[in-house]
Amino acid sequence: MIEIEFEEPVNDICDCCGNTMVRLTRFVYEDDYAFAIYYIRFTKDHDDKDVLGLISLGEWGTNEIPESRTSFLFRLWFDKGNYGVSILDGEESPWNTRILGKILQREEAINHPWIKDVFHITDHIVKDDQEVIRYLNN
Repeated sequence: MIEIEFEEPVNDICDCCGNTMVRLTRFVYEDDYAFAIYYIRFTKDHDDKDVLGLISLGEWGTNEIPESRTSFLFRLWFDKGNYGVSILDGEESPWNTRILGKILQREEAINHPWIKDVFHITDHIVKDDQEVIRYLNN
């Protein structure tokens, strides 16, 4: 069973348009075990109504930075009553910090054994993360 710990949103100003950019940090637990972290970023009133996100899976139960952490960059959107998700190339990530582990390129990501966990988490994002749901549905 997955549970998500929701941190308060952080607002910034978007460099390209001056609108409010929202950044979210979420901690994911599976059976009370630190399982993943995800980041979401979106800009209010942007022409493109989608969110950019990154899920980092691996050993999150310690303060050490294990080499086993792996990250997946994705985009979420809502269209005609359905949510969509696509996996992106890691080089497009605005999150480039060692703590997240290696950020995979799209081809690596879609063939990685943890991709099913990524899609499981994105399913929970569009079901449980009210900030993302509100943004995509307005």
